[in-house]
Formats: sequence, C-alpha cells, structure tokens
Amino acid sequence: MRTNLNLTVLPGDGIGVEVTREAVRVLRAVADIQGYEFRFRTELVGGAAIRETGFPLPQQTLDACLGSDAVLLGAVGGPEFDSLPPDRKPESGLLALRRELGAFANLRPAASHRAIEDCSPLRPEVVRGADILVVRELLGGLYFGEPRGFAADGNFGFNTMCYSVPEIERIARIAFEQARTRRRKVTSVDKANVLETSQLWRKVVTRVAHDFSDVTLEHMYVDACAMHLVSNPTRFDVILTENLFGDILSDESAVISGSLGMLASASIGGRVGLFEPVHGSAPDIAGRGIANPLGAISTAALLLRYAGGMGQEARDIDSAIGEVLDRGYRTADLIRDPRSQPVSTEEMGAAVADALAGFCDRRHAYHAV
Repeated sequence: MRTNLNLTVLPGDGIGVEVTREAVRVLRAVADIQGYEFRFRTELVGGAAIRETGFPLPQQTLDACLGSDAVLLGAVGGPEFDSLPPDRKPESGLLALRRELGAFANLRPAASHRAIEDCSPLRPEVVRGADILVVRELLGGLYFGEPRGFAADGNFGFNTMCYSVPEIERIARIAFEQARTRRRKVTSVDKANVLETSQLWRKVVTRVAHDFSDVTLEHMYVDACAMHLVSNPTRFDVILTENLFGDILSDESAVISGSLGMLASASIGGRVGLFEPVHGSAPDIAGRGIANPLGAISTAALLLRYAGGMGQEARDIDSAIGEVLDRGYRTADLIRDPRSQPVSTEEMGAAVADALAGFCDRRHAYHAV
C-alpha cells in the first residue's frame, strides 16, 4: 500500500469540471483522515485544451500524466468541436492518452443499490442483487485499428477491427483474475458467428480459461448479452469483451444502478492508471450544479484501490456513498418523485465526504474498544 500519491487531475469539459471537483474533495478527505499525502496537479485536456493550445492533448499534460502515480479524468467533448478534423477533436486526445499510458484494461463495475432501486427503468426484483464488472479491452478493435479514414471523394468511410493473440490473452487474464476476487464466473462476449476477430477472441479466451480452472467460463453473442443485461442482469459476474462492445454494454449496464451518473471506471495495465467516470461531458447540464458526482467519487475509490493499493480506503468511500443514498440524498438524475427536492453536485460531494469521516471515526472507535 502507498500512502503518498502524485495525482494528475484532468477536469476536462462540461460537467467533468464539476464532478471531478467533488472526487478530489473526497480524496482530500481520505488523506486528511488517514494522514496520507496526496499531491494534485491539474492540467488541460479535451475541449478545454483545444481552446487554450489548439490541441486536445498538449505535451505538458501528457508529461504530467506519465510522471504521476495515477490520472483522474472528468470527461471530454462538446458540440462546438464537432466540425473539427477527427485528429483534433477532444475525443482524439482521450484515445491518445489511453494509448500513451498503455492502459489496455478498462474495468467498469455496475451494481444495484437497494436505496435507489426505484431509479432503474427495470423492476426492482430484476435488478436487486445485480453486481457486474465489465472488463473492456481498451487499446484495440475499431477504435485503434488501421487502416481507417475516408475515400478521396468523401462518400466512403472505413474502419478496421483487428486483434492479435497477445492483446486478447492479456485482457482475458485480467478478467479471470478479477473473477477470482468475485463470484468466479466470466462471460466472454463476442460475435463469433460473423466476425473473424471474434472467432479468434473465443479461441484465445477458451485457451486462457484452462489456467483458471476455478473460474467458470461461458461464451455469449453480443446481441444476446445486451438482451440479458436488461432481462436477467443477476446472471452475470464478470463480462469480458472487446473495445466497441464493451463501450456499449457498459453504458447499458447503467440500468442496473439507475443512472449513468453512478458508473465509474478504471483503466489499468500500463505505465499509469487512468480513472474516469463512464458518463460524458453532458454540455446540456454543465454549469448548473445538478450533475451526479457519485460516478466520479466511485472512480476515486477505484483509483485508491488500483493505483494506491488502498483497499480499505476504497471500501470506506463505497460505504460512505451507500450511507448517503440511504439517508435520502438524491441528485436530479435520481429523482423519481416530482415532489422531491434534489441536492446539488456540491452538496452531494460534501455529504459523501462527511459520511466518510463519520464512518471512519466509528470504525476506528470500534477497533479501539
């Protein structure tokens, strides 16, 4: 476990600035409670960087990230950048950052919270007890495959989905290792009835499974998985899949937690871990103080777990989030009764930080008895 962390903070665009502020608040609370030293350095990325420098990932930002112990990212993007060339858009900066950090394994947990089961579009009995971890390959597939581009006349666009055996092996091992800490089941998702890359994917994952005889493996087509996620989500433990499928399925898993604003992610496996909530920059609500910061705060917990080896501190943050939800705190996206009054982004972050302090005090008092 590390008690000193150098963290690069990339608030990014839109609500990224607001939710990241609350995640940092909670990280500072952890440091104060435990007597740790967390050092924060803030840099530009995405649209904010384009406005200042003309580039979505300035060299200064990349150097800071590569020199840190972990990177906390808000979100990038906005409609004002839609007309830019593909290599100058905010999202290209995010893809370049993932590639430069070497973070090939994207972990995206989604779980049902009893206090907000009514926020899911699914019946409470369907989502109750659901606890899924999507393990998404992050540096291959259509997002990075070559060749890609447009024909000279602009009437034809093309992307390439490709995977190598080593790329599949390394992400599969991450999934099986994660399953060993959970309920020991991996569902590998592909489209092997159509795609050659998926046929290779299935073959390699099956071979890797032989090294994890204590973990059950099942294969499932991506369309079937999409259906089961909303009809029977409790059947899943760890979902292993490639880049594009993982992006879509993990967003769909928001139906389990009740809001995309609840979902966190950790991108690991490279030189430096990248930690970001699953949601986007949501420019339509940016600056209004109504965004849900719990996904970003949960992301801070993942940062402590995977970058700092602070498992207990990560569990404390998760417990504080649960306590705040049990008390009835709700941001606008979690309100179903129009008579209810939502709390602001800042109020929710402050409530989690206060609950964290109280939870830790009670735990320390218990152990001192």
